[in-house]
Amino acid sequence: MLPRSRTLPSRIHHGALEERHDIRHYLQVEPQPKATEAGAMNPQSNYSKCFDDDGRLKRTGTLWTASSHIITAVIGSGVLSLTWGIAQLGWVTGPAVMLLFAIVNLYTSNLLAQCYRTGDPVTGRRNYTYMDSVKSNLGGRRVVICGLIQYVNMFGVAVGYTIAASVSMMAIKRSNCFHKSGGRDPCHMSSNGYMITFGIFEIIFSQIQDFSQVWWLSIVAALMSFTYSAIGLGLGIGKVAVNGTIKGSLFGISIGTVTKAGTVTETQKMWRSLQALGAIAFAYTFSLVLVEIQDTIKSPPAEHKTMKKATLLSVSVTTVFYMLCGCFGYAAFGDLSPGNLLTGFGFYNPYWLLDIANAAIVIHLVGAYQVFCQPLFAFVEKWSSKKWPKSEFVTGEYEIPIPLVGAVYQLNLFRMVWRTIFVMITTLIAMLMPFFNDVVGILGAFGFWPLTVYFPIEMYIAQKKISRWSTKWVGLQILSATCLLVSIAAAVGSFAGIVLDLKTYKPFKTSY
Repeated sequence: MLPRSRTLPSRIHHGALEERHDIRHYLQVEPQPKATEAGAMNPQSNYSKCFDDDGRLKRTGTLWTASSHIITAVIGSGVLSLTWGIAQLGWVTGPAVMLLFAIVNLYTSNLLAQCYRTGDPVTGRRNYTYMDSVKSNLGGRRVVICGLIQYVNMFGVAVGYTIAASVSMMAIKRSNCFHKSGGRDPCHMSSNGYMITFGIFEIIFSQIQDFSQVWWLSIVAALMSFTYSAIGLGLGIGKVAVNGTIKGSLFGISIGTVTKAGTVTETQKMWRSLQALGAIAFAYTFSLVLVEIQDTIKSPPAEHKTMKKATLLSVSVTTVFYMLCGCFGYAAFGDLSPGNLLTGFGFYNPYWLLDIANAAIVIHLVGAYQVFCQPLFAFVEKWSSKKWPKSEFVTGEYEIPIPLVGAVYQLNLFRMVWRTIFVMITTLIAMLMPFFNDVVGILGAFGFWPLTVYFPIEMYIAQKKISRWSTKWVGLQILSATCLLVSIAAAVGSFAGIVLDLKTYKPFKTSY
């Protein structure tokens, strides 16, 4: 029989609830002495061979699985808007901003990794989610605020990924259409059918029980992200070679440039520059699932040590890819850089290579959607199981044999219904507001400061008991305040972009 989902409480048999009185009852071993660092580094000495120190099944995550989770979360649809972002900021500011975001994310992620365990980073009590960490280290109203921001952001990411996936699916159809017509047919089409198709796939994959079981999907998604990023980079290099010159300017798009949205004015130049900050911030979004990723890692060595290495590896790799894709795309197209590098149809040929790249994007986004949504699924299911512990619909599970594989799937009716409704809602909203760059900018602005900067810094200060007005405390607060201003600026720019888009918008009738 398969292990029980981590999000559900004790099993119900014929209306009788099996109580788990404590960890000793669950483990069926003798009471354990308080763990020491030496003992924590040797699981054979203190803990069951099948269970970790918290009574849960042994975690099996490694540096490589954690890195694949992070890369899957980081290199998402955001990489495709980086060329547009650099085009707004120029050769001086664009790469500099991207590098600064990478450094800030790497630093604050390392602070957050040390908050996975409360107290001692090796033997302290585990925090299974980002919100658990906030509750253990900060408490009070900030727990509610954190949960609201985190889960709204996850919901928003699901909407953004649905939009991005549909645009890539349409790009495959349009590139073939352009090829057949020789570029004479504009090949306009609606995105609704493609969003519904993506939603159907997500309904199926959303039935995966919990985060620890999507590791294989993350590895596939990470490989796909490298595939389309490499293709975008290669096409950008090829375009620069064909042009024989490097396009772009030191300070970004010029006033008076004619784009698809109209002529760029001084005011629009400012809004577009601010929106670019949000786009770059979104490209580095992964802190909101970092604790959940860390909870999949086995020990020894201590989880925070593995996580630091995984974060350094992942952020370094993604930053190199971001720099190459963004800069070569800008060098190829200059002021007319498309909002989505592979689907803005700056490239018409080779059309088959574009098809491969866009197919890789869709496959990647299927996995990335799950990486971001599984923590939200787990939160709702855990809350519901506590609210209605005796409900067979909420906590009961049914074993369904899987033909040919010989395995058994544990079906939970509440999980199936709630996750299906969630995907349907995100798909519907994506159909209502299919503004790729604007949605990306808002998500980046909304999640960057609180989840990537503020809460990790405040938790680290509380955990390490850093005194007020000390040099380190002042430095951390200056970093937090600066990032807050950046987030506010990015949000203003993105909302201004949506206001402009809404002037020509018709619900459910958007075509490309």
